Amino acid sequence: MSIRLRLTLWYTAILSATLLLLGLGLYLFLHYTYYDNLKTEIEKQAGGVASRIKPQLNTLGQYSLIPNIRDLPKTNNVIYQVTNLVTGEVISLPDAEQTGMKIPDVTDEKVQCILSDQCQFERMSIEGYSFMVYYVPLVQQYTHKVLGIMQAAYSIEQYESLLSLLRLILTVIGLISVLIAASVGWFLARKVLRPIEQVIAATNRIEKGVDLDKRIEYTGPNDEIGELTQTINGMLGRLQNAYTELEEAYGAQRRFVSDASHELRTPLTTIRGNMELLEKMWKQTALTSGEQDDAKMELTMEAMHDISGEAERMSRLVNDLLSLARADAGFQMIKGEVELQPLLDEIARKAQLLPKTAEWIVGQTKAAKGIYVYGNADYLRQLLFIFLENAFKYTEQGYVRLDTLRHGGQIGIRIEDTGIGMDKSEIPHIFDRFYRADPSRGRKSGTGLGLSIAKWIIDEHQGSVEVKTRRDEGTTFIIWFPVATELSRPGASRGSFPQSEESGIMKQ
Repeated sequence: MSIRLRLTLWYTAILSATLLLLGLGLYLFLHYTYYDNLKTEIEKQAGGVASRIKPQLNTLGQYSLIPNIRDLPKTNNVIYQVTNLVTGEVISLPDAEQTGMKIPDVTDEKVQCILSDQCQFERMSIEGYSFMVYYVPLVQQYTHKVLGIMQAAYSIEQYESLLSLLRLILTVIGLISVLIAASVGWFLARKVLRPIEQVIAATNRIEKGVDLDKRIEYTGPNDEIGELTQTINGMLGRLQNAYTELEEAYGAQRRFVSDASHELRTPLTTIRGNMELLEKMWKQTALTSGEQDDAKMELTMEAMHDISGEAERMSRLVNDLLSLARADAGFQMIKGEVELQPLLDEIARKAQLLPKTAEWIVGQTKAAKGIYVYGNADYLRQLLFIFLENAFKYTEQGYVRLDTLRHGGQIGIRIEDTGIGMDKSEIPHIFDRFYRADPSRGRKSGTGLGLSIAKWIIDEHQGSVEVKTRRDEGTTFIIWFPVATELSRPGASRGSFPQSEESGIMKQ
């Protein structure tokens, strides 16, 4: 839920509660005032009528309660009814036959309630009309005996209509006020929060890495949002300066690495060539002069081999740094459709010449027959040799196996070894630059840049890589590439790996 909607709901809820309290308070006040005044008036008028009813003894020695009609107030909305508790006689004034209305008779329970001053007033419906009924006990003057009950029913239709109209007015006004308040609240919230939307848009541009020179436009008052906008604009300025400086430094670093790599390749090549030449010349000189100092000759040859080996290692490092510098600089390799099967046959043949102690096995590669991928053949060779050289390097016994898999529109190249493996916690870092999985790998020469270059090549070919490994049992890499063209589709299917707590699988 957005802040704008929450603010609008809060405004509406507070206004609704306020209107409800005010309307309810006004209604209850008027209701109490009207009926309190009505009860006072009824009590006064009915008391005057009751005082004019004089009990009279009849021939049977019973008291008759006959009101004097001439003394009754002239009103059209009042009905009187006298109930003689001794004789049970009920007299209605005006006559019930004339008005068509009769007040319900008084029961014994009602009489007891009236005499205890608990039921003096009662609201009831008579013939579908609302009345307020007032009960007055009729007492004999000397004996204080209750002879009867007088009921005075006052019509309250006008009061009910007035209060009903008041309820309708309050309800309609309340609903209209809530709708207006909600609309105005939505408009004000939108206007107030518009700078926040601009802040969000600016931060989205920053997140995407563009338009760092843009600033938030704010023309409102210098309130909290204005201060926030100024603060963010200042922060954007500092970010822009820092980003510019970082880009310049990063660009200079990339240029330095690229230039240094280019410059170092020539002298290293010269050193290696001269060392090979010196080695040949030394052998020829030793054979020609009949040099018999084997120990001296062996030391000299060993020094030459060390220099040549270190020069070769530096050449590999320089080539790796040059490749990564090209990747960082956004180097776009030339791509085309590459037939995969001949490339794998070439890799399988040349892999036999790599330094190794493990058995080299070429498995089923029929899945790659007739498959073309969109990429660069040279970089694909470099990619596969990186994985194969690592596999041979860390597999002292067992085997290294190459085969292919097929799944949907992708072709997979699987390289499996029975080497030292890795812990699953190390998998997320193996493609980081200069990362060596653990101290045991320090016994093997390497720069830690090979898999970083491999990951760059895979990304450039829109591919992905899966890793399955287990400590002391081996590692399996599956490199997936999208199929560009297919001349024939073998019935190969993608394999699956069992997982356990000791093994790790990652796809990048």
